[in-house]
Amino acid sequence: MKRRDFLNRATAATAFISLGSLGLQSFSLGQKTTKITILHTNDVHSHIDPFGPEDGQNPNKGGVARRASLIDTIRKENPNTLLLDAGDIFQGTPYFNYYGGELEFKLMSKMKYDAATIGNHDFDNGIDGLYAQLPHASFQFLSANYNFKNTIMDTHVKPYQVFVKEGIKIGVFGLGIKLEGLVDKAMYKETEYLDPIETAQEMSRVLKENEKCDLVICLSHLGYHYNHDFIPSDLTVAKKTKNIDLIIGGHTHTFLPKPTVVKNIEDQNMLVNQVGCYGINLGKIDFYFDSDKNKIAEGKSIVV
Repeated sequence: MKRRDFLNRATAATAFISLGSLGLQSFSLGQKTTKITILHTNDVHSHIDPFGPEDGQNPNKGGVARRASLIDTIRKENPNTLLLDAGDIFQGTPYFNYYGGELEFKLMSKMKYDAATIGNHDFDNGIDGLYAQLPHASFQFLSANYNFKNTIMDTHVKPYQVFVKEGIKIGVFGLGIKLEGLVDKAMYKETEYLDPIETAQEMSRVLKENEKCDLVICLSHLGYHYNHDFIPSDLTVAKKTKNIDLIIGGHTHTFLPKPTVVKNIEDQNMLVNQVGCYGINLGKIDFYFDSDKNKIAEGKSIVV
């Protein structure tokens, strides 16, 4: 099947989702509509090559070259596109063992990623190993609840970044999972973990009220959902905050065919999405803005 035909068929299978308090009946996809496309990956884990034809679970899927071609096609269709990653870029194939993350960052830079957050496995060569690879990354790392003040990563990670596409302001911030008990302390050293829900509340307030963003996105490596409420997850953050339009998740390798619609603390719709692992899928979410900056969205996962 041709890539364009696949994209068209995948789009036909999705439905529009009203965000905030906007009703679908009050939105028109007619004149003066601006389309913003968000592409995203998570937990790629150093999978550079595609799975082979004999692989039992993912034959002929994934691979950086195919993902790059797909991204390029989508960008040509809509230049107002952001490409984001939700962490665990490192660890999983001999490429990481040999190159230490250099190849992963160089390839992501060639694909023109705009931003990424930091996963627990990105500390697998220690915080010094992560820092050593930063010159190979042309994109920004975002983490609002990791305080790197007393580490070598200080000033090299931002809590958030604002992008502007055709007059639409898009604020993106990052959240990371609690490293204690998951990663050896010697690997992350004096990195301080801050409560992700409190951090998300503050970041979304800053982006909405101070930065006047029209679209607020959280890049999260917390995990989609846990059976215990005391463990922060994407669904928990979604339900306990406001002003976030989309949470792009990672860590739990959750394959979602389309974004989950969640009611936030103000009973308004927002989206949570995650596309599994290993670069098998590419997440694609389109936001449509009318002339008053009201928005609706549609989203899906595309098999690479």
